[in-house]
Amino acid sequence: MSSIRTLGAATAVLLLASACSGAGGGGGGENSVNVLMVNNPQMQDLQKLTADNFTKETGIKVNFTVLPENDVRDKISQDFSSQAGQYDVATISNYETPMYAKNGWLAPMDDFVAKDSAFDQADILEPIKQSLTAADGKVYAQPFYGESSFLMYRKDIFEAKGVTLPEKPTWQQVAEAAAKVATPEVRGICLRGQPGWGQVMAPLTTVVNTFGGTWFTKDWQAQVNAPEFKEATKFYVDLVRNHGENGAPQAGFAECLNNMTQGKVAMWYDATVAAGLLEADDSPIKGKLGFTQAPVVKTDSSGWLYTWAFGIQKASKKQDNAWKFVSWASGKGYEELVGKNLGWSKLPDGKRSSTYQRPEYKQSSGSFSAMAEAAIKSAKPLNPGVQERPAPGIQFVGIPEFTDLGTQVSQQISSAIAGATSVDDALNNGQGLAEKVAAKYKGQ
Repeated sequence: MSSIRTLGAATAVLLLASACSGAGGGGGGENSVNVLMVNNPQMQDLQKLTADNFTKETGIKVNFTVLPENDVRDKISQDFSSQAGQYDVATISNYETPMYAKNGWLAPMDDFVAKDSAFDQADILEPIKQSLTAADGKVYAQPFYGESSFLMYRKDIFEAKGVTLPEKPTWQQVAEAAAKVATPEVRGICLRGQPGWGQVMAPLTTVVNTFGGTWFTKDWQAQVNAPEFKEATKFYVDLVRNHGENGAPQAGFAECLNNMTQGKVAMWYDATVAAGLLEADDSPIKGKLGFTQAPVVKTDSSGWLYTWAFGIQKASKKQDNAWKFVSWASGKGYEELVGKNLGWSKLPDGKRSSTYQRPEYKQSSGSFSAMAEAAIKSAKPLNPGVQERPAPGIQFVGIPEFTDLGTQVSQQISSAIAGATSVDDALNNGQGLAEKVAAKYKGQ
């Protein structure tokens, strides 16, 4: 859903730390820990900093196995579901964490946190902490970095057209602005249209939420072709067809990033992490951007919530070492280390309140850091819409079946964006798929 995850998933190279004892990740001696990790840039930074800092301070050797996103998800699922104990720590998200905890695959962290006052659990942003807490009230993962979603726009283009946006616009105001600022050379807005539960369905589901829709009611009634879901989807499809980027049915995060950077679109609704890329020193539009909260209709907020976090396998025989690594990687001291050694713009942010109080970080992040912090703080993973939900999640439904359901429905939506099918037909097909999923849960 974010740039880091999307670009990381495209890299098909297996990276192993110099300290790694082998591709299997097992062994390593008693004073060691085996970590299975996604190959995103921030994690690669972590890998580079570990031996000279964490290992030097603790004597604990870290054996990394680092893989592209799709590969690492499969390998984590295999190892943790079998409780093989080959890996002590793995990168998981707020999508997997509650499900893994329910299945008994993760070690709860509450006792470790209670004994580790320096970690400062209270500093973790509440929505992030909540999203990594299972139904039993225990915390099962600690965040490495987090994100929400917001609207990014070209201030210079808006000023030239005499168009303004409030800090918390409605989707209707965004659509009106897209129509007013668009020119033959610059499209009004970029919205993901590429198939995938983490592509088009991520932003679209936030629109569904704020329009009053939901995938399922609290008692597992499928709502994919309900009036609110249909209204939101028609709005989204019409907006991207009328004023969106060229090639929208194939456009994901990376394509919208390129469109925005190259000045081909005037607005973009997507992950907060995108702001750092658009405001980077080498960005041609650095300093030309404005930011607003995620657009709303019937809800107070609508931004999504995502975090890459570290979980400890329940079968691990090195849980104490595993916690020391997690505490270090997710702690304030690690952020300080990154800032001083790699630059404050490379901070794995989006997880701690204290991050947004650091003068060095505030200076490097420009005008968007406060808006990103507000977006994450206002995210409501347990209550993202106007009605109660049967499972947690904002841009996804926190059940194993959603990866397949969301992907299949997304293919229908992308087809509607391409003009190959109608929204009504797309959602009627999606309703049938959702009803099959709901039947598994009714009466539980």
